[in-house]
Amino acid sequence: MRLFAVAVMTLLSINAIAATSQSVTLSGTKVKLTGNEIRVGDTAPMVKLISSELKEVTVGGKTAKTQVLVVVPSIDTPICDLEARTFNEKASKMKDVEIFVISMDLPFAGKRYCAAHGINNITVASDFQTKAFGKTYGTLLGEGVLQGIEARVIFIIKKGKVTYKQLVPEIKQAPDFEAVLKAI
Repeated sequence: MRLFAVAVMTLLSINAIAATSQSVTLSGTKVKLTGNEIRVGDTAPMVKLISSELKEVTVGGKTAKTQVLVVVPSIDTPICDLEARTFNEKASKMKDVEIFVISMDLPFAGKRYCAAHGINNITVASDFQTKAFGKTYGTLLGEGVLQGIEARVIFIIKKGKVTYKQLVPEIKQAPDFEAVLKAI
């Protein structure tokens, strides 16, 4: 019986997600984030996601292209839609830049969204299987009615390092697009 209790405690500690020092607000209510907090200057951890084409994609790590990771709560909300459309348009004019829109939405929702809105210059990817991205990058909402989905955050990764991070303080607000584009 003691061995069983130790095994259960070990599993619980493996699956536990520590709170970061970061928080955002949802309609003015403070919400703590969970996972590992990634900062500018950190090495960008590699994480596997599932694309809307049901293919495994890897973000983070050292690549030849600049990566822009646009993390959103759900592709089906107005601000997330604005982000995807804006970055899809801008991506068509960028060289050596890969843009990923990451959410907990199922890949089928991503595929439907891309088809309905002509999204073809960016990759829409899902973190639904293991929440590995959210845990690794510290972007998961750790409490409240939307607990377990992603906050609104943008990371820019160049040569394997995080060179820019924008944690949008209020989930219902759009990011500062100009600051992101300037940082790219």
